[in-house]
Amino acid sequence: MKTILLVDDEEPLRKSFCQALGRNGYNVIEAASGVAGLALARKHLPDLVLSDINMPDGDGETLLRDIRHDPELRSTQVVLMTGRPDLVTPRKGMEEGADDFLVKPVSLEALLACVEARFNRASISWRVEDKKLAQLLSTVPAHLPHEFFTPLAGIIGLMEIVRGNVASFPPEEVDDIHNDVYQSALRLHRTLKNYLLILDLQTALSEPVPPPLSSLDVEETIQAGVDEALRHNERREDITLRMRACSVSVKPEDLGRIVEELTDNACKFSRQGTPVELEWSADGRLKITDQGRGLTTEEISRIGAFQQFDRKKHEQQGLGLGLVLVQKLAARCNAKFSMNSQPGQGTQVQVAFPLATPV
Repeated sequence: MKTILLVDDEEPLRKSFCQALGRNGYNVIEAASGVAGLALARKHLPDLVLSDINMPDGDGETLLRDIRHDPELRSTQVVLMTGRPDLVTPRKGMEEGADDFLVKPVSLEALLACVEARFNRASISWRVEDKKLAQLLSTVPAHLPHEFFTPLAGIIGLMEIVRGNVASFPPEEVDDIHNDVYQSALRLHRTLKNYLLILDLQTALSEPVPPPLSSLDVEETIQAGVDEALRHNERREDITLRMRACSVSVKPEDLGRIVEELTDNACKFSRQGTPVELEWSADGRLKITDQGRGLTTEEISRIGAFQQFDRKKHEQQGLGLGLVLVQKLAARCNAKFSMNSQPGQGTQVQVAFPLATPV
Protein backbone atom coordinates (compact mmCIF):
# COMPACT_ATOMS: atom_id res chain seq x y z
CA MET A 1 0.00 0.00 0.00
CA LYS A 2 1.35 3.42 -0.98
CA THR A 3 1.79 5.94 1.83
CA ILE A 4 0.91 9.60 1.27
CA LEU A 5 1.83 12.42 3.63
CA LEU A 6 -0.79 15.20 3.47
CA VAL A 7 0.29 18.54 4.93
CA ASP A 8 -2.31 21.32 5.20
CA ASP A 9 -3.38 23.65 7.99
CA GLU A 10 -7.05 23.62 6.88
CA GLU A 11 -8.48 20.75 8.91
CA PRO A 12 -11.80 20.32 7.00
CA LEU A 13 -9.98 20.12 3.66
CA ARG A 14 -7.34 17.82 5.10
CA LYS A 15 -9.95 15.44 6.48
CA SER A 16 -11.83 15.42 3.19
CA PHE A 17 -8.68 14.61 1.23
CA CYS A 18 -7.67 11.92 3.75
CA GLN A 19 -11.03 10.17 3.42
CA ALA A 20 -10.95 10.28 -0.38
CA LEU A 21 -7.41 8.95 -0.59
CA GLY A 22 -8.14 6.27 2.01
CA ARG A 23 -11.19 5.05 0.08
CA ASN A 24 -8.95 4.65 -2.96
CA GLY A 25 -6.51 2.35 -1.21
CA TYR A 26 -3.84 4.76 0.03
CA ASN A 27 -2.40 4.91 3.53
CA VAL A 28 -2.55 8.58 4.57
CA ILE A 29 -0.71 10.33 7.38
CA GLU A 30 -1.44 13.99 8.01
CA ALA A 31 0.16 17.10 9.45
CA ALA A 32 -1.00 20.68 9.97
CA SER A 33 2.35 22.39 9.33
CA GLY A 34 5.59 22.04 7.46
CA VAL A 35 7.57 21.44 10.64
CA ALA A 36 5.30 18.60 11.72
CA GLY A 37 5.21 17.28 8.16
CA LEU A 38 9.00 17.05 7.95
CA ALA A 39 9.16 15.10 11.20
CA LEU A 40 6.53 12.63 9.95
CA ALA A 41 8.28 12.34 6.58
CA ARG A 42 11.55 11.36 8.26
CA LYS A 43 9.73 8.85 10.43
CA HIS A 44 7.49 7.17 7.83
CA LEU A 45 9.38 7.77 4.51
CA PRO A 46 6.18 8.32 2.47
CA ASP A 47 5.90 7.52 -1.23
CA LEU A 48 4.34 10.92 -1.96
CA VAL A 49 3.99 14.25 -0.14
CA LEU A 50 1.00 16.54 -0.81
CA SER A 51 1.62 19.91 0.79
CA ASP A 52 -0.07 23.27 0.96
CA ILE A 53 2.30 26.21 0.54
CA ASN A 54 0.92 28.94 2.76
CA MET A 55 0.91 27.60 6.32
CA PRO A 56 2.01 28.90 9.73
CA ASP A 57 4.83 27.12 11.51
CA GLY A 58 6.64 25.96 8.41
CA ASP A 59 5.39 26.64 4.87
CA GLY A 60 5.31 24.20 1.97
CA GLU A 61 8.27 25.72 0.12
CA THR A 62 10.50 25.31 3.16
CA LEU A 63 9.26 21.75 3.58
CA LEU A 64 10.10 21.03 -0.05
CA ARG A 65 13.63 22.41 0.30
CA ASP A 66 14.17 20.40 3.50
CA ILE A 67 13.02 17.23 1.72
CA ARG A 68 15.32 17.83 -1.24
CA HIS A 69 18.29 18.34 1.10
CA ASP A 70 17.58 15.24 3.17
CA PRO A 71 19.54 12.18 1.96
CA GLU A 72 16.70 9.81 2.92
CA LEU A 73 13.88 11.92 1.44
CA ARG A 74 15.37 13.75 -1.51
CA SER A 75 13.88 11.35 -4.09
CA THR A 76 10.36 11.52 -2.61
CA GLN A 77 7.75 12.91 -4.99
CA VAL A 78 6.27 16.21 -3.77
CA VAL A 79 3.11 17.94 -5.01
CA LEU A 80 2.56 21.54 -3.90
CA MET A 81 -0.89 23.09 -3.47
CA THR A 82 -1.85 26.75 -3.11
CA GLY A 83 -4.84 29.03 -3.29
CA ARG A 84 -2.60 31.97 -4.27
CA PRO A 85 -1.09 31.19 -7.68
CA ASP A 86 -0.36 34.90 -8.05
CA LEU A 87 2.26 34.58 -5.32
CA VAL A 88 3.67 31.14 -6.09
CA THR A 89 3.58 30.01 -9.71
CA PRO A 90 3.85 26.42 -10.98
CA ARG A 91 7.14 27.39 -12.61
CA LYS A 92 8.59 28.55 -9.27
CA GLY A 93 7.40 25.35 -7.61
CA MET A 94 9.09 23.24 -10.26
CA GLU A 95 12.30 25.24 -9.86
CA GLU A 96 12.30 24.39 -6.16
CA GLY A 97 12.05 20.71 -7.04
CA ALA A 98 8.31 20.01 -6.91
CA ASP A 99 7.05 17.16 -9.08
CA ASP A 100 3.60 18.68 -9.64
CA PHE A 101 1.49 21.70 -8.70
CA LEU A 102 -2.21 22.02 -7.85
CA VAL A 103 -4.16 25.27 -7.60
CA LYS A 104 -6.90 25.39 -4.97
CA PRO A 105 -9.76 24.80 -4.84
CA VAL A 106 -8.80 21.24 -5.78
CA SER A 107 -11.59 18.80 -6.58
CA LEU A 108 -11.31 15.25 -5.30
CA GLU A 109 -11.24 14.05 -8.90
CA ALA A 110 -8.29 16.32 -9.71
CA LEU A 111 -6.50 15.26 -6.53
CA LEU A 112 -6.87 11.55 -7.25
CA ALA A 113 -5.87 12.03 -10.89
CA CYS A 114 -2.70 13.86 -9.81
CA VAL A 115 -1.79 11.17 -7.28
CA GLU A 116 -2.39 8.39 -9.79
CA ALA A 117 -0.28 10.19 -12.40
CA ARG A 118 2.60 10.54 -9.94
CA PHE A 119 2.60 6.86 -9.08
CA ASN A 120 2.20 5.86 -12.74
CA ARG A 121 5.28 7.92 -13.59
CA ALA A 122 7.25 6.18 -10.85
CA SER A 123 6.09 2.73 -11.97
CA ILE A 124 7.23 3.41 -15.53
CA SER A 125 10.74 4.17 -14.28
CA TRP A 126 10.76 0.99 -12.22
CA ARG A 127 9.63 -1.16 -15.14
CA VAL A 128 12.47 0.20 -17.26
CA GLU A 129 15.05 -0.48 -14.57
CA ASP A 130 13.72 -3.82 -13.43
CA LYS A 131 14.14 -5.25 -16.93
CA LYS A 132 17.81 -4.27 -16.50
CA LEU A 133 17.80 -3.26 -20.17
CA ALA A 134 19.29 -6.69 -20.90
CA GLN A 135 17.10 -7.27 -23.94
CA LEU A 136 17.84 -3.81 -25.34
CA LEU A 137 21.53 -3.55 -24.49
CA SER A 138 22.88 -7.07 -24.83
CA THR A 139 26.46 -5.80 -25.07
CA VAL A 140 26.35 -4.15 -21.63
CA PRO A 141 27.39 -6.57 -18.86
CA ALA A 142 24.71 -5.42 -16.42
CA HIS A 143 21.79 -3.04 -16.17
CA LEU A 144 22.36 0.69 -16.27
CA PRO A 145 22.55 2.24 -12.80
CA HIS A 146 19.60 4.27 -11.59
CA GLU A 147 21.77 7.41 -11.52
CA PHE A 148 21.00 7.77 -15.23
CA PHE A 149 17.29 8.18 -14.60
CA THR A 150 17.43 11.10 -12.16
CA PRO A 151 18.88 13.76 -14.54
CA LEU A 152 16.86 12.29 -17.38
CA ALA A 153 13.68 12.74 -15.32
CA GLY A 154 14.72 16.36 -14.73
CA ILE A 155 15.06 16.98 -18.45
CA ILE A 156 11.70 15.38 -19.20
CA GLY A 157 9.96 17.20 -16.35
CA LEU A 158 11.24 20.61 -17.40
CA MET A 159 10.22 20.00 -20.99
CA GLU A 160 6.75 19.03 -19.84
CA ILE A 161 6.38 22.46 -18.23
CA VAL A 162 6.68 24.28 -21.55
CA ARG A 163 5.61 21.53 -23.97
CA GLY A 164 2.85 22.98 -26.14
CA ASN A 165 2.72 26.09 -23.97
CA VAL A 166 6.04 27.82 -24.54
CA ALA A 167 4.40 30.97 -25.92
CA SER A 168 2.87 31.71 -22.52
CA PHE A 169 6.28 32.03 -20.81
CA PRO A 170 8.31 35.26 -20.91
CA PRO A 171 11.69 34.95 -22.63
CA GLU A 172 13.65 35.09 -19.36
CA GLU A 173 11.77 32.06 -17.97
CA VAL A 174 12.36 30.13 -21.19
CA ASP A 175 16.07 30.90 -20.81
CA ASP A 176 15.96 29.61 -17.21
CA ILE A 177 14.32 26.37 -18.32
CA HIS A 178 16.89 25.91 -21.07
CA ASN A 179 19.67 26.42 -18.50
CA ASP A 180 18.11 23.87 -16.13
CA VAL A 181 17.83 21.35 -18.96
CA TYR A 182 21.46 21.99 -19.85
CA GLN A 183 22.59 21.39 -16.25
CA SER A 184 20.63 18.13 -16.12
CA ALA A 185 22.19 17.09 -19.42
CA LEU A 186 25.67 17.81 -18.02
CA ARG A 187 24.89 15.63 -15.00
CA LEU A 188 23.71 12.81 -17.26
CA HIS A 189 26.87 13.17 -19.35
CA ARG A 190 29.06 13.00 -16.21
CA THR A 191 27.29 9.85 -15.05
CA LEU A 192 27.76 8.24 -18.43
CA LYS A 193 31.48 9.09 -18.42
CA ASN A 194 31.85 7.49 -15.00
CA TYR A 195 30.00 4.40 -16.15
CA LEU A 196 32.17 3.98 -19.24
CA LEU A 197 35.33 4.59 -17.21
CA ILE A 198 34.33 1.79 -14.84
CA LEU A 199 33.87 -0.54 -17.81
CA ASP A 200 37.32 0.43 -19.10
CA LEU A 201 38.92 -0.13 -15.71
CA GLN A 202 37.42 -3.60 -15.52
CA THR A 203 39.44 -4.68 -18.54
CA ALA A 204 42.45 -2.35 -18.24
CA LEU A 205 45.93 -3.81 -18.25
CA SER A 206 48.40 -3.00 -15.48
CA GLU A 207 50.23 0.29 -15.98
CA PRO A 208 53.76 1.39 -15.06
CA VAL A 209 54.28 3.35 -11.87
CA PRO A 210 53.62 7.03 -12.67
CA PRO A 211 56.27 9.68 -11.99
CA PRO A 212 56.19 11.42 -8.60
CA LEU A 213 53.60 14.12 -8.09
CA SER A 214 55.11 17.00 -6.13
CA SER A 215 53.56 18.29 -2.92
CA LEU A 216 52.45 21.49 -4.66
CA ASP A 217 50.87 19.57 -7.53
CA VAL A 218 49.15 17.26 -5.04
CA GLU A 219 47.60 20.22 -3.20
CA GLU A 220 46.44 21.86 -6.44
CA THR A 221 44.96 18.59 -7.70
CA ILE A 222 43.08 17.94 -4.46
CA GLN A 223 41.71 21.49 -4.37
CA ALA A 224 40.60 21.18 -8.00
CA GLY A 225 38.81 17.91 -7.22
CA VAL A 226 36.95 19.50 -4.29
CA ASP A 227 36.01 22.53 -6.41
CA GLU A 228 34.67 20.28 -9.16
CA ALA A 229 32.49 18.39 -6.68
CA LEU A 230 31.15 21.66 -5.28
CA ARG A 231 29.95 22.66 -8.73
CA HIS A 232 27.23 20.04 -8.21
CA ASN A 233 26.67 20.62 -4.47
CA GLU A 234 25.99 23.90 -2.66
CA ARG A 235 28.03 22.85 0.36
CA ARG A 236 31.16 25.02 0.26
CA GLU A 237 30.58 26.36 3.78
CA ASP A 238 30.37 22.77 5.09
CA ILE A 239 33.76 21.72 3.68
CA THR A 240 36.93 21.70 5.77
CA LEU A 241 40.15 20.87 3.91
CA ARG A 242 43.45 20.24 5.71
CA MET A 243 46.60 19.30 3.78
CA ARG A 244 50.16 18.38 4.76
CA ALA A 245 53.04 18.36 2.32
CA CYS A 246 53.51 14.98 0.69
CA SER A 247 54.72 13.65 -2.67
CA VAL A 248 53.06 10.50 -4.06
CA SER A 249 53.28 8.33 -7.17
CA VAL A 250 49.90 8.84 -8.81
CA LYS A 251 48.49 10.33 -11.98
CA PRO A 252 46.96 13.74 -11.24
CA GLU A 253 43.79 12.86 -13.18
CA ASP A 254 43.29 9.76 -11.03
CA LEU A 255 43.86 11.63 -7.77
CA GLY A 256 41.57 14.46 -8.86
CA ARG A 257 38.76 12.11 -9.85
CA ILE A 258 39.01 10.18 -6.56
CA VAL A 259 38.78 13.42 -4.55
CA GLU A 260 35.88 14.68 -6.66
CA GLU A 261 33.85 11.47 -6.38
CA LEU A 262 34.40 11.04 -2.64
CA THR A 263 33.57 14.70 -1.93
CA ASP A 264 30.47 14.51 -4.11
CA ASN A 265 29.38 11.30 -2.39
CA ALA A 266 29.87 12.80 1.09
CA CYS A 267 27.83 15.87 0.11
CA LYS A 268 25.00 13.89 -1.46
CA PHE A 269 24.51 11.55 1.47
CA SER A 270 24.76 14.02 4.34
CA ARG A 271 22.49 16.90 5.18
CA GLN A 272 23.34 20.45 4.22
CA GLY A 273 24.80 22.31 7.19
CA THR A 274 26.63 19.27 8.56
CA PRO A 275 30.43 19.14 8.27
CA VAL A 276 32.36 17.32 5.55
CA GLU A 277 36.03 17.03 6.47
CA LEU A 278 38.87 16.25 4.06
CA GLU A 279 42.37 15.56 5.30
CA TRP A 280 45.54 14.87 3.31
CA SER A 281 48.28 13.63 5.63
CA ALA A 282 52.06 13.52 5.26
CA ASP A 283 51.98 9.75 4.70
CA GLY A 284 49.90 10.04 1.50
CA ARG A 285 46.56 9.21 3.10
CA LEU A 286 43.36 10.89 1.94
CA LYS A 287 40.57 10.81 4.53
CA ILE A 288 37.02 12.12 3.96
CA THR A 289 34.50 12.13 6.79
CA ASP A 290 30.83 13.10 6.78
CA GLN A 291 27.96 12.95 9.28
CA GLY A 292 25.44 11.41 6.90
CA ARG A 293 23.09 8.47 7.24
CA GLY A 294 25.89 5.88 7.27
CA LEU A 295 25.89 2.30 5.97
CA THR A 296 25.59 -1.12 7.50
CA THR A 297 28.35 -3.70 7.11
CA GLU A 298 26.15 -5.61 4.68
CA GLU A 299 25.51 -2.52 2.57
CA ILE A 300 29.23 -1.79 2.33
CA SER A 301 29.87 -5.35 1.16
CA ARG A 302 27.18 -5.02 -1.49
CA ILE A 303 28.32 -1.72 -2.99
CA GLY A 304 28.37 -2.07 -6.74
CA ALA A 305 28.04 0.09 -9.81
CA PHE A 306 25.13 -1.89 -11.19
CA GLN A 307 23.04 -2.72 -8.13
CA GLN A 308 21.18 -0.83 -5.44
CA PHE A 309 19.89 -1.64 -2.01
CA ASP A 310 17.21 -0.30 0.31
CA ARG A 311 15.18 1.08 -2.57
CA LYS A 312 12.40 2.14 -0.22
CA LYS A 313 14.68 4.80 1.21
CA HIS A 314 17.08 5.53 -1.62
CA GLU A 315 15.27 4.73 -4.83
CA GLN A 316 16.82 7.52 -6.91
CA GLN A 317 20.23 8.01 -5.46
CA GLY A 318 22.11 4.89 -6.51
CA LEU A 319 24.77 4.57 -3.85
CA GLY A 320 27.25 2.42 -5.75
CA LEU A 321 28.51 4.08 -8.93
CA GLY A 322 30.88 6.70 -7.50
CA LEU A 323 32.30 4.43 -4.83
CA VAL A 324 33.02 1.61 -7.25
CA LEU A 325 34.77 4.06 -9.55
CA VAL A 326 36.92 5.19 -6.62
CA GLN A 327 37.72 1.60 -5.69
CA LYS A 328 38.82 0.77 -9.22
CA LEU A 329 40.87 3.95 -9.59
CA ALA A 330 42.53 3.25 -6.24
CA ALA A 331 43.43 -0.24 -7.42
CA ARG A 332 44.99 1.19 -10.59
CA CYS A 333 47.02 3.59 -8.40
CA ASN A 334 48.15 0.74 -6.11
CA ALA A 335 46.38 2.63 -3.32
CA LYS A 336 44.52 1.02 -0.41
CA PHE A 337 40.82 1.84 -0.13
CA SER A 338 38.93 1.43 3.14
CA MET A 339 35.56 2.52 4.51
CA ASN A 340 34.23 2.79 8.04
CA SER A 341 30.53 3.53 8.42
CA GLN A 342 27.64 2.86 10.76
CA PRO A 343 23.95 3.74 10.35
CA GLY A 344 23.23 7.19 11.73
CA GLN A 345 26.87 7.88 12.51
CA GLY A 346 28.25 8.99 9.17
CA THR A 347 30.95 7.57 6.92
CA GLN A 348 34.72 7.82 6.75
CA VAL A 349 36.56 6.79 3.59
CA GLN A 350 40.34 6.50 3.38
CA VAL A 351 42.61 6.05 0.37
CA ALA A 352 46.29 5.47 1.12
CA PHE A 353 48.49 6.29 -1.90
CA PRO A 354 52.03 4.99 -2.42
CA LEU A 355 54.64 7.55 -1.43
CA ALA A 356 56.94 8.77 -4.16
CA THR A 357 60.31 7.01 -4.28
CA PRO A 358 63.17 9.53 -3.91
CA VAL A 359 65.13 9.90 -7.12
